[in-house]
Amino acid sequence: MSSTQYQNVVKQIAPRMKSLHGALPNVMNGFHEMGKAVMTDGALDAKTKELIALAIGVAARCEGCVGFHSQALARLGATHAEVEEMLGVAIYMGGGPSVMWATEAMTAFNEFAGQRN
Repeated sequence: MSSTQYQNVVKQIAPRMKSLHGALPNVMNGFHEMGKAVMTDGALDAKTKELIALAIGVAARCEGCVGFHSQALARLGATHAEVEEMLGVAIYMGGGPSVMWATEAMTAFNEFAGQRN
């Protein structure tokens, strides 16, 4: 797990998602539209919503989720303190397995946050 480079994870999954879109265009278009609707600022801003999504990705132990949502948080300007605090909640809710995935999420966020400099 710890040797994963999340930029590569995202790069590997993206074309697979495109292929899936070709096979299931209605499903994937619906999923994409749902994502756009959900991440639109409302009572919660997009960064808060991405923090929630990453917490769920940690609890679900989803490598791709950790990659894509860490990338989004870095792009949205999330701070290390915000990500760390969210990971505390994810650990509280998910126990030991979430501790392991929290380390992965921090690794992914650090990797993408380094890109924006």
